[in-house]
Amino acid sequence: MLARAADIAGAVLRNHQSYFTDFYDPYHTGLVISALKFVSGLNHRADGGYAGAERKRVLICPDYINPEDEDSGLSFLSFTVSFQGSRPGHRDFLGSLAGLGLKREKLGDILVNDEGAHGIVASEVVTYIKSNLIKVGRWEVTVREIPAHSLKVPQEKVKTVNTTVSSLRLDSVSAAGFGVSRSKMAEYITSERVNLNWQVKNSPSQPVRQGDIISIKGRGRVELAEVKGASRGGRIFIAMRRFY
Repeated sequence: MLARAADIAGAVLRNHQSYFTDFYDPYHTGLVISALKFVSGLNHRADGGYAGAERKRVLICPDYINPEDEDSGLSFLSFTVSFQGSRPGHRDFLGSLAGLGLKREKLGDILVNDEGAHGIVASEVVTYIKSNLIKVGRWEVTVREIPAHSLKVPQEKVKTVNTTVSSLRLDSVSAAGFGVSRSKMAEYITSERVNLNWQVKNSPSQPVRQGDIISIKGRGRVELAEVKGASRGGRIFIAMRRFY
């Protein structure tokens, strides 16, 4: 991923024009931006289509160009689904797009709503999606391009949980945040289903710090919002935020 970003940066300097990276998660976006700071002659902008977007593309341009004046490289799609009873979820939309042969790196956030979903995609694949996506799972879908200001961003539900843990290890904090046993969480971690700040971790003893984000495929994510101190018995008071 960093090698690809380096290739793009080199092309910008050689050709004196702007290029985009693929979509990256917050961890890899941060890596790219950090690396670009050490390359003279460049400007950059990370954009996922809306405030709070998780997946973003990085625009890399010559330093005499204002990145805010450049195209975003993003297109916005509405997926309207005909359904009765059950309705498709995030996995269904992502799976159907992958079924067209699209790589995850060409897809930004997919925002499920009451009518189906809105999605942000790389501009170079928008025509292909509109021409080829006719079903999401078993549901028929109508795809149309929409302006950025029409994007429906669902309000994220957050629940704060105050609890205690025996340590700030990944298995202990994750178990408290997701409401499962520590042994079960250790299984999730060793099977590489758990991400810490968007990095896969396989060690249950991995330290967790205040502000860290823990996610599990199919189960959402939690944040260690606050470490409040320890009890006389040595347990640690924490506040967790669970996102739905």
